[in-house]
Amino acid sequence: MTAAGEPLRDCEVVSYLLNGLNSEYESFVISVTTKATLISSAELFNLNQTRINNFRNHPLFIHQYSCPLSEVRTQCSNLLFRTSETQGKCREIMEYMYSTTILLLLLTIFLVLFDEISAKVPAIIVFGDSSVDAGNNNQIPTIARSNFEPYGRDFKGGKATGRFSNGRITTDFIAEAFGLKPIIPAYLDPSYNIADFATGVTFASAGTGYDNATSSVLSVIPLWKELEYYKDYQKKLRSYLGESEADKRISEALHVMSLGTNDFLENYYSFPGGRQSQFSVTRYEDYLIGIATNFIKALYGLGARKISLGGLPPMGCLPLERATNIMGGNGCNDRYNNVSMEFNEKLKKLTVELNKELSGIKLVFSNPYYVLLHIIKKPSSYGFEVTSVACCATGMFEMGYSCNRDDLFTCTDANKYVFWDAFHPTQKTNSIVSNYVVKKVLAEFL
Repeated sequence: MTAAGEPLRDCEVVSYLLNGLNSEYESFVISVTTKATLISSAELFNLNQTRINNFRNHPLFIHQYSCPLSEVRTQCSNLLFRTSETQGKCREIMEYMYSTTILLLLLTIFLVLFDEISAKVPAIIVFGDSSVDAGNNNQIPTIARSNFEPYGRDFKGGKATGRFSNGRITTDFIAEAFGLKPIIPAYLDPSYNIADFATGVTFASAGTGYDNATSSVLSVIPLWKELEYYKDYQKKLRSYLGESEADKRISEALHVMSLGTNDFLENYYSFPGGRQSQFSVTRYEDYLIGIATNFIKALYGLGARKISLGGLPPMGCLPLERATNIMGGNGCNDRYNNVSMEFNEKLKKLTVELNKELSGIKLVFSNPYYVLLHIIKKPSSYGFEVTSVACCATGMFEMGYSCNRDDLFTCTDANKYVFWDAFHPTQKTNSIVSNYVVKKVLAEFL
């Protein structure tokens, strides 16, 4: 140990950290090594951020960059872990993990501590509807809200944030998979600021769609307004990071789009005198594709280069649509599912066209349709028991304010259900779908 008051070099800081200065980290690492399991950077980041801050405030810690990475690598490869400072017992990491795994583990901890992660994707920026709204609707006058119990009951702290689920949503899991913070905050949430938004932000609004007429149904934020918020965000980011760094972050960030379901179920099929009187369903799909095209080009014009265009789920299998499909024996509505597939094919084609047209863009199509349909058709393969109805209330019609804590029919274990309310998946389903999308589509950004 260095003399009192003498600055610690970075490699020594790592040594102190892993040899007992912070017992909580020590316990965590030992639990990993004794199981001989691999650990990802996302799992490391999921450790309580407060613990990192507490370590940074330790009197022995002085933030310097005086130790060469090669020296860190050399020292870290031979470190010993103490299971207890009082017992003084040591265990050599090499007994439990491959040396390459050790190096990855130690260097990742080192980089997290000093904010030196050079991620391919430094931020996740989200646009869309209730599938990715983390609470923006809490701040606007609309009935399309979920910031009350039992929503969020399985979220950290049991807090209803405005996410339409019992816990986290897909983009939260995607952010975690990329080694970022496991929660993407809502842009309009006053409890967050640009420092929080620098690594992830969602402009999504539950009830919105590509079509402006869709957002008018529930008086929510239209897609064009989400884009305006994004422009405002960019100004704040440039003030926070500086012009050059902000532009770099925007170009390297993954921009996620998830919307379209409401355009059909809340708008087109709900108001026969509206869009139905103007378009056939095929023509309406083309109309929406035109809006999606313009939106992606607008993002591109603002510096976005990595974009995930989300597809539609099997709309006809949502509990609400099954409950109203009386003539079909309350099974999935095939007509709606066919529209989902048809529209998804057009979205897929759009990604091919724009990748050719827009220089430097990497636009991918993230299709949740088939994985979600497989979960619904083969629930036991994923540990589910109920697919036709949701967990909340009767599970057939309720969402938003009709899904409330006073309903005695709400299930006790949401992990047995594919859907949380009549329109939205449970946290468990969100985790499975996002994991699939990351591995099959978004992996090229990792």
